[in-house]
Amino acid sequence: MTTRTSTAVDTPAPGAWEELVTVALLGTERRTPPGGTSGREAPVALLDAAAVQTLRRRAGLLPARAAARPEPAAEDPRPPLPAAAARRLALLLADRPGTGGGRRGTAPDLMELLPQWLATANARGFAAPPQMLPALLDAARGRTDLRPAALAFAGPRAMWLARLNPDWRFALRAAPGGGAALPRLEDEERTRRLWQEGLFAERVALLSALRAREPATARELLATTWPTERAEDRLMFLDSLRTGLGPQDEPFLEQALADRSRSVRATAAELLSALPGSALAARMAVRAGACVAVDRTGDTPTIAVEAPHECDAGMERDGVVAKAPAGRGERSWWFGQLVEAAPLATWSGRLGGRTPAHMVALPVADDWQGELHAAWCRAAVRQRDPEWAQALLGVPSAPEAGGPGAVSLAERAKLLGTLNAAERADWVAGFIAAHGLSEAFQLLGVCAVPWSAPLGRAVVDALNIARDAGSYPWSFSGVMGLAERCLDPSEAGRLDGLLAAPAETEDSSPGAGGYWAEAFQRLGTTLRLRAAMAKELGA
Repeated sequence: MTTRTSTAVDTPAPGAWEELVTVALLGTERRTPPGGTSGREAPVALLDAAAVQTLRRRAGLLPARAAARPEPAAEDPRPPLPAAAARRLALLLADRPGTGGGRRGTAPDLMELLPQWLATANARGFAAPPQMLPALLDAARGRTDLRPAALAFAGPRAMWLARLNPDWRFALRAAPGGGAALPRLEDEERTRRLWQEGLFAERVALLSALRAREPATARELLATTWPTERAEDRLMFLDSLRTGLGPQDEPFLEQALADRSRSVRATAAELLSALPGSALAARMAVRAGACVAVDRTGDTPTIAVEAPHECDAGMERDGVVAKAPAGRGERSWWFGQLVEAAPLATWSGRLGGRTPAHMVALPVADDWQGELHAAWCRAAVRQRDPEWAQALLGVPSAPEAGGPGAVSLAERAKLLGTLNAAERADWVAGFIAAHGLSEAFQLLGVCAVPWSAPLGRAVVDALNIARDAGSYPWSFSGVMGLAERCLDPSEAGRLDGLLAAPAETEDSSPGAGGYWAEAFQRLGTTLRLRAAMAKELGA
């Protein structure tokens, strides 16, 4: 018997595994397996050889070098949640869409209460329980609207976890600079280096943070690299100047009017027109004023409009887009842009010293009223002028419901955004009292939460009127959902008289009474739950 002491025969030749794979793909009839076996025994020999090679590959695998342990997560200095609030958060996170087999019935929609719970917890400065961070990140992953508040509540540990789990990488993208810590703004050297060498997201985050604290320093930093930036980056950086915009930004923005990118030029012109004292605003005032005058030849003073006949180079440099969209006349297109960019203070002197309300009430000749008022609406929003906004909104009980100037829900919502919270709520409450809820959904969206007492009463009263009238109840589900989130919890007691199913008449929609009863019961239960949540958080 011969004992083999050499392992040369057992050492696989280079590429042996690849050869076995090739034979298996081609078949043993077309290619002989390693070792020379052919005929009926060839498949068995191939499998035997593959088994040997598999064992060799497994047994001969060298262990990899141990990876470095991750650095510990940064400490979260915020105080922990009260025990009752932590239990409530666990319940809210456990309520996922689809787990309840539908959302009808009287039970509150807990997932819809999570954004409000997070806002209150963030306002109180609490830290998230570490054991709930995975569920919180999963919830934020499925709902983009939840991410800002959820990530703020989750704190630095969320960034630490996101680097370890690809499913949570959205947290790194949502965080300024991909979750990297920005240098202290007092550290000029690190700030300059990050601006010159950082990733785009880091540079945007740095410029935004600096602009919020030191607008002039942010603008000066942007100026150091402005000529070498890409057009799309220049547009994004220029947009950051909206924060803290002031007269000192005018020289930089005037230079941007000559930018080679049309989008950059248009943004610079928009920002300059938001500065009523800028040179561009003055130029636009002259151009727009030349197009509008008061005609006193008739019995009633009337606004006469003579739109521009051309869009010259100066107008284009100041942001006027020469080519009109499809379906728009060129002259009306140019006219609207001029009026939109002109300071609203221009018009009192041009139109006989009248107040905004009186100017808006003047008739406009030759069907120019819609174009003029729409441009005034855009100017009031851009210049954040509440007096003009009030004039264009008009009295909320007006029969036309659109006000003398604003003619669409979108315009009314934007104009309402220029008013303070109390004025917005009062106007929308008056609108609902006069016109009901059919067009109020978009307007309610701009009102502060929780709704003021007059607004809340107006919504509940309008829902009650719709209920008693036997209206089709499902058309009010959107407003009812808003009420669950926005109505002040103190209003829960006013709903007690609405919990019973109303008697259905011949004109009522089938099943409407039961739906209304369920909806009001759910609303009352939700309001009481929100009150309990606020109490648990100490709010």
